[in-house]
Amino acid sequence: MPTIRDLLLARVEDPAPALAFEGQRWSYVEFLQACSERAAYLLEHRREGPFHVGVLLENVPEYPMWLGAAALVGATVVGINPTRRGAELARDITHTNCQLIVTDAELGPMLEGLELGLGDDRILDIDSPEYPRTLAPFAGAAIPEAEVSETSLYLLIFTSGTSGAPKACLCSQGRLATNGSILAQMMGFSSQDVTYCAMPLFHSNALMANWVPALSVGGTCVLRRKFSASGFIADVKEYGVTYFNYVGKPLAYILATPEHPEDGDNTLVNAFGNEATDQDVERFQKRFGCKVTDAYGSTEGGVNVTRTDDMPRGSLGRGLPGVVVLDPETGKECPPARFGPEGQLLNSEEAIGEMANKLGASGFEGYWQNDEASAARIRDGIYWTGDLAYIDEKGFLFFAGRDSEWLRVDGENFAAAPVERIVSRHPNVELAVVYAVPDEVVGDQVMVALQLEPSRSFDPAEFDAFLAEQSDLGTKWAPRYVRISQTLPLTQTNKVIKRALRKEHWECGDPVWWKPAKGDPYRRLAQEDVTEIRRQFAERGRNAALDAL
Repeated sequence: MPTIRDLLLARVEDPAPALAFEGQRWSYVEFLQACSERAAYLLEHRREGPFHVGVLLENVPEYPMWLGAAALVGATVVGINPTRRGAELARDITHTNCQLIVTDAELGPMLEGLELGLGDDRILDIDSPEYPRTLAPFAGAAIPEAEVSETSLYLLIFTSGTSGAPKACLCSQGRLATNGSILAQMMGFSSQDVTYCAMPLFHSNALMANWVPALSVGGTCVLRRKFSASGFIADVKEYGVTYFNYVGKPLAYILATPEHPEDGDNTLVNAFGNEATDQDVERFQKRFGCKVTDAYGSTEGGVNVTRTDDMPRGSLGRGLPGVVVLDPETGKECPPARFGPEGQLLNSEEAIGEMANKLGASGFEGYWQNDEASAARIRDGIYWTGDLAYIDEKGFLFFAGRDSEWLRVDGENFAAAPVERIVSRHPNVELAVVYAVPDEVVGDQVMVALQLEPSRSFDPAEFDAFLAEQSDLGTKWAPRYVRISQTLPLTQTNKVIKRALRKEHWECGDPVWWKPAKGDPYRRLAQEDVTEIRRQFAERGRNAALDAL
């Protein structure tokens, strides 16, 4: 099994372009030299304890350079999510034992005032005048000797679960190198391919489905600082992009841009990702003249699903041997899904369960310092994904969302608990319950049910202003829908029944306020709004997402 270090060493004399960014290019020779210099810095400044390097950057060349440096010396890169804030951000950094952080002038201020256990000299600002001077002593450094194996821990990638705090998923050099190489083979990559990396590099999708596949064949990786739907096709044409990866809604965002007759005149061959709707896949392929492969995937691994030519619309494909849908309470397989004449799911209560692998963990390597969460993934020899699904009589899997305690918005996973804690700070709120409801396009939207203090009323403008003042509210955490309830459904042990809230979503007997679009003020949801939302779900072929609730 190869390592990331092996993939890098294979390119050490390669003059072909490795990276492109905002008009600049780096050959593999230049890129490996930059990695070697940063690797020498790491060895010189290594402290006792876990050799963990936090990277808080957008998709700029320094990110893969530090990825390369860590791979060469056997260090571990912690991808820090810049949508986290305040105490939540500090917890991510301290939990993963980062002994060094690489950041820049834009994101670095987020660290100010946080208790990280690091001195200023352990935080490198790549935009500062000191940064070139910091690296200057290591100019021209040779590739260091290091003992790196396929099991060497290479990445800590934050992913979410039901506990509230994100878990740091372990990823070894061998797993990442193998996954990337397999995808490159599946896509038929060669050294002539140009991949477009606009998904954030702290996310597994960008690493496993872009940077490493390009590295494995000596292709060129084009970095985009942040995803831009309006800039997408211009970038494709400027750099001769042949492939790009996505997670969540990027296809829909790109398709929403004005069409031009020359859209199809481009170099794109393939796109690969997950969570796009069938309709968007078809429209994207037709508009841009490329093949789109939308597949199921998770940071943890553990379950493999194969797409087939005869798979029905909306299906993920067929699971490999061992992949089943189980009732998480009984551990028994759920019965096959039954569908109505319009394709609606008729037996959601019994058919929907948790996707699992009865043959065990497969590629799952565990979580950092979280044995409880690792054990929860594997119970009685079965790997549990945490993803809800149902399966038809022919064995085709359908994704049914995440469980009620976590959400996926714009391709980012996060738990409900931190959002609930923040919303509960509002002086008028007695109880706040956050849960996922379907998005019209893909994934989830955030909904909160509020039970207010006696004699208190809901002021939508004031609530919006309150959310804006919460420095630790993630950029995708703000509720789109706000339900005001006199009482919330409870179990006999006084736990809120979130499944009931999700099932009713915004079509409930309580008043609901919502934001029609991001940045809009909250306004009262009217019946005509519900009708329009329903129309958008139908237009996208997403009625099943509502029926599955």
